[in-house]
Amino acid sequence: MMTTQVPRRPWLQRWHVKPIGWTLVILILLVASSRMTGVDVGMFFNNLGQFTDLLVRMSQPAWDYLPVILHPLYETIQMAILGTTIGATFAVPFAVLAASNLVHNRWLRGIIRLMLDLVRTLPDLLLAAIFVAIFGIGSTAGVVTLAIFSFGMVSKLFYEVIETIDMGPLEALESVGANKLTIIWYAVLPQIMNQFVSYFLYTLEFNVRASTVLGYLGAGGIGVFLQRSLNEFNYSQTAVIILATLVVVMAIDGISNHLRRVLL
Repeated sequence: MMTTQVPRRPWLQRWHVKPIGWTLVILILLVASSRMTGVDVGMFFNNLGQFTDLLVRMSQPAWDYLPVILHPLYETIQMAILGTTIGATFAVPFAVLAASNLVHNRWLRGIIRLMLDLVRTLPDLLLAAIFVAIFGIGSTAGVVTLAIFSFGMVSKLFYEVIETIDMGPLEALESVGANKLTIIWYAVLPQIMNQFVSYFLYTLEFNVRASTVLGYLGAGGIGVFLQRSLNEFNYSQTAVIILATLVVVMAIDGISNHLRRVLL
């Protein structure tokens, strides 16, 4: 009988040199980064008791505070929906112009992508501070901030999806003399509508959470009440605000998952 010999593995695989080496490199980079930035890891463990005390204070939510935050929470949802819708609507034509398989002019495509990169570079907190100074304290500044943020985020995701579509339907319409708008409407949008809805809902979910932070700068919504409860060390009210926001985010996530199953 012939005996099969198991091939011997190289010593690099036998002693797992590469995984161990990369792990050591990552650990060295983490330690070096913490020293360069002045991060005190020990302080985290020393103050762990304060974190536990904060959780204990938030473990008894003040449910009688819930009727007070219903209207600001509703305003936050309105801000997120309005800002996301405006940003996503403007993102559609810019994403089409930025797609390399639809626009062959490198200069035009490069200018559009550069503008989109500049929009994504600006942090949402900086945008909120600017628009609060322009429009004053209120939800208007929050809506404009979320619209610009959504525009930059959705446009990039959208034109990346456009570049992966099947070019067969586009070539078929071009062969019969269809114009660009007809090609985009009948050959491009039907292929990417499912992904667009998914990205829209994801951005909406993100904007609901972001709008609570924008309230710190006076951009309206429930963030104003969150800042007030934290400044007053009223953590029972803070717990109610966090739980209410969590319910909204979970509801949006559930709707998003249902629409993905229906559309896909």
